[in-house]
Amino acid sequence: MERDIVLRLDRATAEDLYAALYQFGEHIAAGAAPITPPTAAEVERLGRLLRDLAHSLNRKCNPYCDHLE
Repeated sequence: MERDIVLRLDRATAEDLYAALYQFGEHIAAGAAPITPPTAAEVERLGRLLRDLAHSLNRKCNPYCDHLE
């Protein structure tokens, strides 16, 4: 487990992530569930989550990210 990645999420971000993954899974499984566009706040929270996850994986968060080199 030394290579595990652990991220702490606030409740709102955890709810956003759950909803996004659930809708994505339903969309694939059934092919019928529409994926609703996220709100601006959801986009911001999920963007921060993806950035933090990328950093935890030692990946650049965007093409201009140079703080990991």
